[in-house]
Amino acid sequence: DETEFRNFIVWLEDQKIRHYKIEDRGNLRNIHSDDWPKSFEKYMKDVNCPFKIQERQETVDWLLGLAVRLEYGDNADKYKDSTPDGAKNTDNTAKNAEPLINLDVTNPDFKAGVMALANLLQIQRHDDYLVMLKAIRILVQERLTQDAIAKASQSKEGLPVALEKHILGFDTGDAVLNEAAQILRLLHIEELRELQTKINEAIVAVQAIIADPKTDHRLGKVGR
Repeated sequence: DETEFRNFIVWLEDQKIRHYKIEDRGNLRNIHSDDWPKSFEKYMKDVNCPFKIQERQETVDWLLGLAVRLEYGDNADKYKDSTPDGAKNTDNTAKNAEPLINLDVTNPDFKAGVMALANLLQIQRHDDYLVMLKAIRILVQERLTQDAIAKASQSKEGLPVALEKHILGFDTGDAVLNEAAQILRLLHIEELRELQTKINEAIVAVQAIIADPKTDHRLGKVGR
């Protein structure tokens, strides 16, 4: 709801972030003004939010992270000895051995970094930043390592395919989705062909073994 969203932003600024002086919060508090989006966009720039005004979910998440960080800064003595329930029984040696175990995934800087990497690598956004980080790791391992790059440079280019010549068999009602479905179907067919090739190779290997059995006359049977 638009009104609730605007009230939420005002509450964050008034109660937690407090970036503006009280007398400077008038435009942000005027949630019924037609110019409120402009005031909100200016506010995002003033607090150095890395997201655009259209990216509401990411913006809300980032502002919440900022609010939590500021709340902790104002009450550091209260929170400094707090320990997450799941970490009370962890082994300190294991913590020291794993440099990323204490990584704060709620830190706005961490989330902004993951988002920047995802945008750079053209990875689909996800609500869970850890899922996005795993996707980045997989992409780097499979496409950007030296071995992966060397292997890709040796691969032969495929032949161009005219999608309009391949019948999809159903209609999603969206031309873009239809094209994506055609591509997925062609990729699936290619995978099936590779699987069939491997099955054929396995059959040939088995036939090579059973075509020349060892005969043991003492046992009165063929084979072992």
